[in-house]
Amino acid sequence: MFLVLACSAIAAPCEKPEKRRAWHTLSNPEKLEYLNAELCLMKKPATLGLPGAKTRFDELQAIHALQAFATHFVGAFLPFHRLMMHTHETALRNECGYTGYQPYWHEQKDAGKFTSSEILDATYGFGGDGAPGSGCITNGPFANYTNSLGPGYEITNHCINRRINNFASSGSAQAQVDNCLKMTTFATAWPCIEGRPHSGGHGGIGGQMQNGVSSPGDPLFYLHHTWLDKIFWDWQAKDRQKRVSSIGGTNIGPESSPGFPQRPSNIPKPTGAAGDPGTTTTLTHVLNMYGNSPNKTIADVLDIQGGFLCYEYVEP
Repeated sequence: MFLVLACSAIAAPCEKPEKRRAWHTLSNPEKLEYLNAELCLMKKPATLGLPGAKTRFDELQAIHALQAFATHFVGAFLPFHRLMMHTHETALRNECGYTGYQPYWHEQKDAGKFTSSEILDATYGFGGDGAPGSGCITNGPFANYTNSLGPGYEITNHCINRRINNFASSGSAQAQVDNCLKMTTFATAWPCIEGRPHSGGHGGIGGQMQNGVSSPGDPLFYLHHTWLDKIFWDWQAKDRQKRVSSIGGTNIGPESSPGFPQRPSNIPKPTGAAGDPGTTTTLTHVLNMYGNSPNKTIADVLDIQGGFLCYEYVEP
C-alpha cells in the first residue's frame, strides 16, 4: 500500500544555497582538494565506537553497513542516502578543511564506457580498475587504504576492490534517467531510481561498490549517490510543493534480494523505523546516522532548500 502524508508547513527556502557540481567540471586543484579531504578522513581515528570502524571514513561507511537491510527497497531509500551525503560533506568540511561542496559524478556522460571515464584517473581522480585476481585497485590516491568493514556485514581488513563492467554501467544512461523523471508519483519514481540508474553506478564499478552493504568503502560511492540525489531532486522540482511534502512506500525491506546480502542472525529483524513504527513510510520516519551527525526525519530532508538543507545542483 502507498500512503501520502501532507506536511503542515514547508520551511522557508534557504537564501544562499551551496552549489554541488559535476566532477568533470571541477578544476584539477579542486579535484585534488576533494581527494585530499577524503584521505584526511581515512587518516583520522574512529571516535564513535562503531563495530569494526578504525577511521572516520569507516565510521561514515558504518552508517550504511549497520542498517543496509532496513534502508534499501523501502520508501526511505532516497531520503536516507540524501542525509548520508550531507553527513559526509559536513565531515569533509568541518573535520578536514574542505572548502568545496559534495560533487557528483555525471554518469550519463560515461554510461556504457566507465573504463574511459576521467573520474578514474590515477592523478586527478579515484584510480582505476582492480587488478586481476584480487580486484584491488593499484593506482590512484586510495590504492593503499585498508578498509575494515565488509565485504557485506563482515568485519575484515581488505583493500578497495573494483571490477569495472561497461555493460552494467549502461544502466546510468540518460534514457534511464529520463524514464524515472517521467514518473508521476513517488510510488513509481523511487523504485525506478533505486533500480536503474542506481544499479548502473554500483554494477558498473563492481567489487566493493557492488556490495549492497559495504559499498561506501569505495569513495566513488559518495559521488554516485550524490548524482542519484540530483536525479531525485530533479524529479521533485517538477512538482515541488507536492513532492517535498509527501512520502510513502513500504517501511520494511525484504530479507533478501538478488545481489543483496542477508541480514546477519545476530541483528534483529526491524519492525519499523524509530518514529515510524508501521509498515508504511511516513514523514516522521527517523533517519539514523549512528552519531556521525544528528538524526533527522524524512520531513527534515525532503526539500534540499527547505531550512535544514541548503544546496542546489549545478548542471554540467
